[in-house]
This record gives sequence, structure tokens and C-alpha cells, in this order.
Amino acid sequence: MPRQSTPNGTGGSLAELLAKVRTCRVCRDRPIGPQLPHEPRPVLRADATATLCIAGQAPGTRVHATGVPFNDPSGDRLRQWMGIERPKFYDASRVAIVPMGFCFPGLSGAGADLPPRGECADTWHDAIFARLLALRLILAIGAFAQAYHLPGRAGANLTETVRNWREIAAATAAEDGRKIIPLPHSSWRNSGWLKKNRWFEAELLPALRAAIADAIG
Repeated sequence: MPRQSTPNGTGGSLAELLAKVRTCRVCRDRPIGPQLPHEPRPVLRADATATLCIAGQAPGTRVHATGVPFNDPSGDRLRQWMGIERPKFYDASRVAIVPMGFCFPGLSGAGADLPPRGECADTWHDAIFARLLALRLILAIGAFAQAYHLPGRAGANLTETVRNWREIAAATAAEDGRKIIPLPHSSWRNSGWLKKNRWFEAELLPALRAAIADAIG
């Protein structure tokens, strides 16, 4: 699990912390590397009562435009994987959505989303997760989220990590009561991966839905 520390400037309650996050301009004003190519628009949801956290990568273009997390085809697929409808998915009292990057990172020259900005995790994540004390289940979606939430447990690549989901879920639940299940990103770009790894839908998804039902009722 992440370090339970409180970085400078991130004290106060969870609500106070989230208010600071939503006005954050670190990636524009004090960036690590190239400056964010547009105005920041942090997108996340959390409440101290949430028992499930969706820890994804970063907003895409549609989410950046609307300010609603997973408001795109990847969100539709993720909700299908989870077996829940939009009202429950967006109920912040039960489901926190805390991606590794809060703002859309921009596009590469090939038109793909850039990786999540590193400033978000460095500045905010430890403090946020230190305040989400009711969490029982974290879905670590994609390699960046798995590197943060599963230090020392992530495999050499995403496939290896996700294939090891049973051991990871059991070990993290035993460690501090927060079960972590690693998942691939639900982007439609990963349809080929799903076809090659049929065990994901046959074995992992039923266990995922049962874990979610247990965590949020």
C-alpha cells in the first residue's frame, strides 16, 4: 500500500484536501518536465465514507471536456466489468474515483493519450489515501496505478500483474484489510489483449463482481 504520510501543504480534512486538489496548477506552474499543454482541470471524486476506490490512469479528452470521470466508452466497459450501473458508480459516498493523474495529460504525436502526470501522485496521493479510511477494495487499473498501489508486488508487466490477481488480492487484504485487484485499462484499444487472455473474463470478472458487491453492498 502507499505510504501513509502527509506532504507539506496537504493537511486538513479530506474535503479541504480535495478543494485544494481541484485548484491545483502544479503541472502548469511548477511542472516536472514539459508543462501541461492546456489549462488544468482535475477530475476525481471521493468521500470519507467510500468503501471502494477506482484507481485509474488519467482523464481522456471526453472526460476533460465534461469533468465527469469515466464518461466515455472505457467507462461503459469498466461498469460492465464491475457489474454496476451509473448511479451506483457515481455515488461518491460509496465509490471513490482517484486516478494517478487528475488532469488530461495531452496527446502524443501519434494521437494517443500521454502517460499520467507525475506531479499528481507526488503532491497529493499519499495524503488522499491516508484519509480514505473506510476503503475495503481498490481497483488498480493499468500499470501506473499498479506501480503506486502495489509496490513490490507488481509484476514485470501488466499481464503478469493482472494474472497474479488472486495472490495480490489475498495478500493485500491480509495486510491491512484493503483488498487490491489489478485490472487492465478498460480502453477499447485493449480489445486484443482481452482476446488473448480469455481467463480475464472467465475467472477474474466473476471474482471482481463478488468483491465489489461485498465492498459496497
